[in-house]
Amino acid sequence: MSVQGTERGRTRGSEAPGRVRTVTSSPIQSDPLELIDSWPVPNCAAGWTNITGNLSKRGDAEKVFPIASLTKPLVALAILVAVEEGSLGLDTHAGPPGSTIRHLLAHASGLGPEDSNPVAAPGSRRIYSNSGYEALGHALETATDMSVSTYFDEAVSQPLGLRATKILGSPAHGAVSTVTDLLGVVAELLAPTILAPETMSAATTVQFSELDGVLPGYGRQSPNQWGLGFEIRGNKHPHWTAATNSPATFGHFGRSGTMIWIDPSLGVGCVALTDREFGPWAVESWPALGAAIIENSTFVA
Repeated sequence: MSVQGTERGRTRGSEAPGRVRTVTSSPIQSDPLELIDSWPVPNCAAGWTNITGNLSKRGDAEKVFPIASLTKPLVALAILVAVEEGSLGLDTHAGPPGSTIRHLLAHASGLGPEDSNPVAAPGSRRIYSNSGYEALGHALETATDMSVSTYFDEAVSQPLGLRATKILGSPAHGAVSTVTDLLGVVAELLAPTILAPETMSAATTVQFSELDGVLPGYGRQSPNQWGLGFEIRGNKHPHWTAATNSPATFGHFGRSGTMIWIDPSLGVGCVALTDREFGPWAVESWPALGAAIIENSTFVA
C-alpha cells in the first residue's frame, strides 16, 4: 500500500528513514504465510509488506479484530502528530510528578501496569503501563480539545486511508483493525508520510536506554528497550520476533493474539491478527512466521 499524507496545513516528507538499506527484493519462492493455516486459533489473518511495495496477505484481510495493545502504537502515532503540530511536546509534563509525554510513551513514567498512582520515580524503571497510555489520552484530549478517537481519525486514519481502524475505548487497548489497514500502517512506518522522517527516527530510537523491566509474557529483560510507543527488539531473548530479525526491529503485540513488527534494516514488516488470547501458541508461532518471511525474501542493500 502506497500512501501520501499531509499534516493539516503542511506537506510531510515521504522519503524513507536514512537507515533503511533495502532497495530490492527477490520474488517469494513459497508463501511463508501458509504457516498461519496450522495455528491453533479460531480465526486468523496475516500479511507482510516491504519498502519496495511488495505485499502479501492470507486469510480474511478485511476481518475486523479487536487488537488489544496494538492500540498503543497507533495512539503513539497520533501523539507524535500532535507533537509535530505543536499541541504537545515530548518534554511536556504529563502523568505523575516529574513525568513527561516522553516518559509515558516509553513506559518509563513510574506508573504501574494498571495503577494511576506511581510505583517508581520517572525514568528509573521500565514498567509496561496501561495507565500510562490512559494518561497520554487525557493529555491529548486536554491539548487538542478533541477525543482521542476523533484526533486519531483525523491525524492518522484519514491520511493513511484506514477504513476499519477505530479507537472504540481505552487508548491503551481499545482499538479494532484489519490486516489490510495495519499493512498500511507498516508501509507508513517504513516510509513515513504523516510524520517527518526525523520524528519517526526518534520514535524508533531507544529512550532511557539503560532501564530494565519485564516484557509481558517473556519475563525480565536487561535492558528492556523501548522507543516512543514501540518496543525495540535489541538483543532480547526470548522474544516474539524471529532470531533473524535485526536488533533495530520495532513493533508491538497484543493480549488478544495480535502483533505487528517492522524491521527497518531489511525494509520489511509483518502483521498477524487472531482471536485467541496470547499464550504458548504465539510464543512458538510468531517467531517461526517472522523467520519464514525473512528466509523467503532476499534483500539487497
